[in-house]
Amino acid sequence: MKTVLPDRQQSLVQWVSQATGINTFGVKVRLRGNDLHILCEGTECPQRWRTLSDLLQALQQTDVDILTSNEQPSIYQVFVYGRRKGEQRPKWCHRVYLNQIDKHLEQVQQGLLADSEKSKQSGGALIVSNESLARQGNPEAIARYLSETLSLLGVSVQVKIKLYKPKNSQPEENRLWIFCQSSYSPDASLLAEPIAQKLRYLKLSGYQDAVIVSQVSGETAPDWLLRVDLTPPEVMLKEWARWGDVQAIARLLTEVLSELKVAVQAFLKESTLHIFCTPAFDPLGTAPIPDKVVCLEAILPQLEAIAPQGILAATVYGQKAGDKQPTWIDWLALPAAKHPVFATLPLDLANTGDQPAIIFLLERLLNPDLDWRLLTGGIRVLLLNKNDLLHIMCDAPVCPEREQVANKITQFIRQLKIPGILGIRVYGRRAGNKEPFWHYGLDLEHRQRLVPEATPEFAATSKYVNDLVTYETSEPILRPDLTTQEVQSFVTEVARDWIATASATAKKFLLRSQLFTESHQSTEANRNVQGLKIALVWGALGILLTLQTDWLLGRIIARTTPSPKVASVSLPSSGNKASLTSGTNQSQKTTVFTSTSKTKSPPNQSSVFNASEFTQSDDPPPKNLAAAPLKEKATATAILLAARSQLPSFNVRQLDEQLALYKQRLARTGSPPNVLIIGSSRALRGVDPAALSKALATQGYSNLDVFNFGINGATAQVVDFVIRHVLEPSELPKIIIWADGARAFNGGREDITFKSIVASAGYKQAFQKTPTNANSNDLPKNTVGSGEQKTNEEKQEISAYEAVNQSLNQALASVSASYQNRDQIKSLLQKQLLILDRNQTVGSQTQLTDSTSDESTSQQAVDFDGFLPLSIRFNPARYYQKHSRVPGNYDNDYKSFQVEGEQDAAFQEVLQFAQSQKISLVFVNMPLTGDYLDPVRRQYEQEFQEYMLPLATNPNFIYRDLSQQWIKANDYFSDPSHLNRFGAYEVSKKLANDPMIPWPAK
Repeated sequence: MKTVLPDRQQSLVQWVSQATGINTFGVKVRLRGNDLHILCEGTECPQRWRTLSDLLQALQQTDVDILTSNEQPSIYQVFVYGRRKGEQRPKWCHRVYLNQIDKHLEQVQQGLLADSEKSKQSGGALIVSNESLARQGNPEAIARYLSETLSLLGVSVQVKIKLYKPKNSQPEENRLWIFCQSSYSPDASLLAEPIAQKLRYLKLSGYQDAVIVSQVSGETAPDWLLRVDLTPPEVMLKEWARWGDVQAIARLLTEVLSELKVAVQAFLKESTLHIFCTPAFDPLGTAPIPDKVVCLEAILPQLEAIAPQGILAATVYGQKAGDKQPTWIDWLALPAAKHPVFATLPLDLANTGDQPAIIFLLERLLNPDLDWRLLTGGIRVLLLNKNDLLHIMCDAPVCPEREQVANKITQFIRQLKIPGILGIRVYGRRAGNKEPFWHYGLDLEHRQRLVPEATPEFAATSKYVNDLVTYETSEPILRPDLTTQEVQSFVTEVARDWIATASATAKKFLLRSQLFTESHQSTEANRNVQGLKIALVWGALGILLTLQTDWLLGRIIARTTPSPKVASVSLPSSGNKASLTSGTNQSQKTTVFTSTSKTKSPPNQSSVFNASEFTQSDDPPPKNLAAAPLKEKATATAILLAARSQLPSFNVRQLDEQLALYKQRLARTGSPPNVLIIGSSRALRGVDPAALSKALATQGYSNLDVFNFGINGATAQVVDFVIRHVLEPSELPKIIIWADGARAFNGGREDITFKSIVASAGYKQAFQKTPTNANSNDLPKNTVGSGEQKTNEEKQEISAYEAVNQSLNQALASVSASYQNRDQIKSLLQKQLLILDRNQTVGSQTQLTDSTSDESTSQQAVDFDGFLPLSIRFNPARYYQKHSRVPGNYDNDYKSFQVEGEQDAAFQEVLQFAQSQKISLVFVNMPLTGDYLDPVRRQYEQEFQEYMLPLATNPNFIYRDLSQQWIKANDYFSDPSHLNRFGAYEVSKKLANDPMIPWPAK
């Protein structure tokens, strides 16, 4: 298939072709971020140095950015590849920095000379890396340095330097702005830490921080902003070393003594710091012991400058690595021994409420990995003490997780017992954001609160208290003349005025409605008269609105009432109890609608067009398929029974309702059904109890009671739980039909249904109750009697209510114009909603859609046998217009498919239980359509077959495979993997005629 390149790529291809002499068919280009990739190929691989020489000379004379569109960011580097046509990987690749083309040309000339002389000597000019140039602080070099990583993600980079003036009358400082542009919205967590690491690795001087702005191409507003702290690692180490952090002190001393080839280890015992000096590299044990005088001269000035908090003295040891005894020892007195202000431990200072000490201890707690903190800036902590609450903000390039920091902070602050602090509020945000992403609160003691507590505002950094990161085009206007008290009073007044205005507006609205009066208004004189007037006014308005609505609905129904011929095929009223079969009624409805549309057509119209002037559908008329008569729906009864049941819920509504129907069946009959069908939705829709009972009667098994216990999403674990733990052995029949397929045995996917059950109260009670081994004949006989008595009492209560309701309905019906046609109004509203939703204006198609939708909505309910009959027929052409076609390798039901695991263990438990209870277990691999059985699913089905066939040798277990029985009979399916009532009828007949299934005799 021929593809057309965009104009900008066509111009680039032509330019490369003219520069190198390679045919345009052998040149391919791609722009990713700030990188231009050029692939040169031919029948023979293009010569590396000759191709590069031609291309570099062209780059010297051409501005590549002119060849691209205006929206494309600047190109910083070019990657050139060479390969022979037909090969997958290039033979050579060369990176070209566009700011160093002259040096690249020198290198290429050396390569050409080496090729001509066939010499293996390597030479060329020294190419300075972007990293070396970026360390000098050049913004263009920083952009090229960052693009080496971000261009691989399709992100282009631009760097600017802007001056800003911090508050507190400090001089202006440089701020680094990094603009990242891409065709998609990258997650901040994807770019935050890589950019932070690369920027901090440069150890830039003259910048306190950098702001990263991510923006989608074509949009004006930034997607997100991120602040990166550019404080040098040495400054961070000195901050922690000042508070007596042993690891930071050891790191600083190691850097000082590294030139002397001395390694340092430090340990703190009580208030003395023990420092061990050993050779930095001594694999053979021949290195000399560090010189005492040299080491002390280097260590002592550092410790005195640091003045570590709470450390009074230091002991320095000199020895070889591995020696038990040091060669020399010396003792040093530190500033804390002379100045009491340095002698207090940070923890003791924190107990008194010292905020810098608390910040250090919290940052040390949240950043256990010192290297990671130095690379990315780590998690920084900001404190705000407001009234009796301590507010703690944690920010980092990636927002710290609540579970990661909240519990640690609250436990630590609780141990401090800071005076005056009765509660803690912890917040988390991404560095540079003003508002927190999450918050967590804990009261250390009971607090009196009259109003909700607002989240305080935290600054972007701890250094500049009032400096908040904003967009590039909206730098903040600073007011150094305003104090904190003035700002707080201004905000308080604005909030008070807003609340007062909103309250007054709401009060006026309520008073105008005449439903409310002033609390201080005297109502003794005309209270009854005023209330009566208001009641009469609102009552009259309500009656008028009701009558007007009833009149309008009556007019609408009168206009939309069809002719008597069409009305004869309308659905029967709710009072009719006659069952509907699919064969006759469906064909009758189709015939009448078809004839009606023909009578409306002009006589000279071709039969190709229907009444709406559209071509008729090519779909053949639906066939008359056999099915069992539809039974009364039991959804309302199941919901009521489940709500009244004393059993706790299993967090799966259908399991609760099916169990309630099954328990009602046991209470009514006094014994379990003869056959129990169980499984997922494929069993719920795929085996019809009425059809199975009727087919078994023709085989001589008359009056067998069959119940369908199918549950949507049921796996082997769910079936095992229902059979062995939910139902008692006395409540189980002697034969169980398990209808399902391979995906119910997939141990690699997440079992959502069973997880919901495990988290329920019903699951816990099922394992707490004592299992009983009573026979089905030993069921309590008073259960039925008590149930009947309770039903009679409820019927008496309901009958009185129904009598009043019926009398009111009759009185309303005598004066209402729309009451008698309420079913038509409901149907009309449903049709109009469907038309609006699907945006269809074709008359015949609307009728067909409405009829099927009415049928589908009326049938989305189980009957009293637990069966879900669906009359929808699977039509691939229409089905895949509304539903996406999901291949097997993207189907979550087959995700990480494996039959071994927790589902297999549950199935083995069911087999053992069936054998111990002498229950015949029949597993039916249910039918699937040919559309559903793609190569991936066929392979999984084959694995499932190989798994089930060896198990079929177990006693009391029978396996039947119907998966490919009707792969082309779409009329038997409601969707690609579920049967409808016609397919369920055929499956039930096939099972009834199976001579190997031991059906019980009544």
